[in-house]
Amino acid sequence: MFDIKQGLKVLRQNVKVAPEAPGVYRMINENDEVLYVGKAKNIKKRIVAYTRIDQLTTRLQRMVAEVRKMEFIIVENENRALIVENELIKKLHPKYNILLKDDKSYPHLMLNMHEDFPALRKFRGVRKNNCRYFGPYASATAVKEVLDIIQKVFMLRSCRDNAFHNRDRPCLLYQIKRCSGPCVGKISKEDYAQLVKDVVSFLEGKNTSIQEKLSRKMQKASDEQNFEQAIILRDRIKALTGIQTHANLEYSGLKSVDIVGIALKDEIYCIEIFFIRGGQNCGNAPYFVRRKEDASSAEVLEAFLSTFYTNHAAPKEIFISESLENADLLEDALGAKIKTFSKGDKYKLIENAKKNAVAALERRLSESRSIKANLEEMKKYFGLPDIPKRIEIYDNSHNQGSYAVGAMVVATPEGFDKKAYRKFNIKNPEITNDDFAMMKEVLKRRFERMAPENKPDVILLDGGLGQLHAVYESLEGYDLSGIAVIAISKGVDRNAGKEFYHQVGKESFALPYRSAIAFYLQTLRDEAHRFAIGTHRKRRAKSMTKSSLDDIEGVGSRRKRDLLNHFGSVDSIKDASVDDISKVAGINKKTAENIYNYFHK
Repeated sequence: MFDIKQGLKVLRQNVKVAPEAPGVYRMINENDEVLYVGKAKNIKKRIVAYTRIDQLTTRLQRMVAEVRKMEFIIVENENRALIVENELIKKLHPKYNILLKDDKSYPHLMLNMHEDFPALRKFRGVRKNNCRYFGPYASATAVKEVLDIIQKVFMLRSCRDNAFHNRDRPCLLYQIKRCSGPCVGKISKEDYAQLVKDVVSFLEGKNTSIQEKLSRKMQKASDEQNFEQAIILRDRIKALTGIQTHANLEYSGLKSVDIVGIALKDEIYCIEIFFIRGGQNCGNAPYFVRRKEDASSAEVLEAFLSTFYTNHAAPKEIFISESLENADLLEDALGAKIKTFSKGDKYKLIENAKKNAVAALERRLSESRSIKANLEEMKKYFGLPDIPKRIEIYDNSHNQGSYAVGAMVVATPEGFDKKAYRKFNIKNPEITNDDFAMMKEVLKRRFERMAPENKPDVILLDGGLGQLHAVYESLEGYDLSGIAVIAISKGVDRNAGKEFYHQVGKESFALPYRSAIAFYLQTLRDEAHRFAIGTHRKRRAKSMTKSSLDDIEGVGSRRKRDLLNHFGSVDSIKDASVDDISKVAGINKKTAENIYNYFHK
C-alpha cells in the first residue's frame, strides 16, 4: 500500500493558491520529477477533484501519494491550454500521463485560389492562407482515387506550373477529355473558375446540385445542336453518376465528421478513426497504445483526442464511443462538437469504428505473436543471451559506383521502426565500387553516433564472410559487447530459403528450408534492400533534375521556379540581360547581376 496523506495535504494547500482560470498544471514528486501534466478550464476546480480520493482509480491514487509540489501555467483560452499540455508531455514524458505517439501525417487536396487556372494537388505540410484544403485522406491511394474522379468529371488541369506556362499545344489529357486545356486557351478564365467552384462543391458533398446543373447544360447544348459539347457533358454526368452509385449512403448526410472507436485486448488499446468529408469516406487509420495500469477507455480516448487534434485540423463534429469527463473543454479548444450516441444510424457508425478497432487489434497481436516466436527462434539458432529488442540491418546500393548509398533499417518486437531508418551517402568517391569499403564507412559513421538508448542487439548484413570481417575491421576499437553480428550470404543457385548465416568464431550454417525463422530473416534483409535501392534511386533522380541555377548564390528553389516559369529554359536565362532578369518577380538587381555574372564569367 501507499501513504496518501502527504500528497493530499499538498493538493489541499495548492487549492488555496490555484488560479480559477484555464491553464496547465504539473504534479511533481520529491525528486523534482514531473509525475503528471494536465489541462483544465478551471485549474482550481480540477485540483479539488483530485482531493476526492475515493473517486480516483488506483493509478491516480498512487500518483496523488507521490505529489510534493505543483506548478501552474495560466493561458488565454482552452485551445492554448491544449497546445501547452501537449508540448510539455512530449518534452517531459510524465510517469502517469498516457503517452501517445502521433507521428503520422495525412495527405490533403489543395487548390490555390489566387491562381487564374488552379490545379488540384496532393498536399502535405504547412498551410497557406490563399489556398483551400480538403481532407485529410487516410492514404495517398485515397487521394489518387479522388484526383482521378476530378479529372474525369471536372477536367481541371493536373500539369506542373512550368509545363503549364510553356505549352504551345494541348497535351494527351485534353485529347482524351481529362483536361479542359487552359494552357492553350481552350477554356476561358471565367468558365475554368466555374469548374473550380464545381470541384469545391463536389468535395463538400454537393453532388446532386452539380449533376442537375450539368444536365441543364447538356440539354441546352443539345437544343443548340452543339452535339460535341453535349457528348462531353454526358460523359461527365455518367462519371458522376458512377461515383454516386458506389458511394456509401450511410455517410451521405455527414459533411465534416471524424468517427472514433476504441477497443482493448491483452492490455493494448486500439483507437480507430474514420475521416468523413463531404459525405465521402476518406479512409480510416488505427492508433495503438499500451494500457497504463488501470487506465479506462475514456481516459485513453481523451488523451488521444488531445494529442491528435493538436497536430491535425479538427472537423466540425467528432463522434466518439465513450463519454469524456472533459468533453466541454475539448469542444472549446478544438472548435468541434464532440458527440456520443446510444442508438440510431450514428450509433451504428461508431460501433463500426469499434469493430474495425477490434479487427486491427487482432491483426496487430497476431503479428506481434509471430514476430516474438521468430525472435525466440533467432535467440536459439544464433546463441543470443535474450530475444533481441533492436535489430539493425544494413545494405548498400550504387550504379557502377555512381550515387552510392548505404542504408540501415531497424526491426523491433513490434515490427519495423521506420522512424529509426537511416541513409548514408558514401563520402569517399574512391570506394564506391567496393562493397566492403562502403560497409566499413557506413558502420563507422553509425557507431560514432551511437548512444546507449539506440545500441543494437543484432547487426544483420547482406553479404558473406567478407562483409562480416569488414565490419569487425571497421569497428575495431568500438565496444561490441552484447552485439551479435550476423551476415547472410546467398544459398545454392542463389535460391531464397537456402541462405547461409555467418558469425565470427562459429561454423556457417543454413536454417531449415522454408522455416518461419528463415522467412523472417529474409524479410529483414529484403526490407534493407528495398530501402537501399529506393534511397539510391531518389539520389540519382535528384541529381538528374539539378540544374546550373542551383549553384548560383541567392537562387533558391522558389527563385529557380520563377526564373524557369518566366524564361522557359536555362538557355534562355543565359541569353538574358541583367535588365531582363530583373523583370522576374522576386529578383532584385543584385541577384540579377549574380545570375548574369555566373553565366558570363
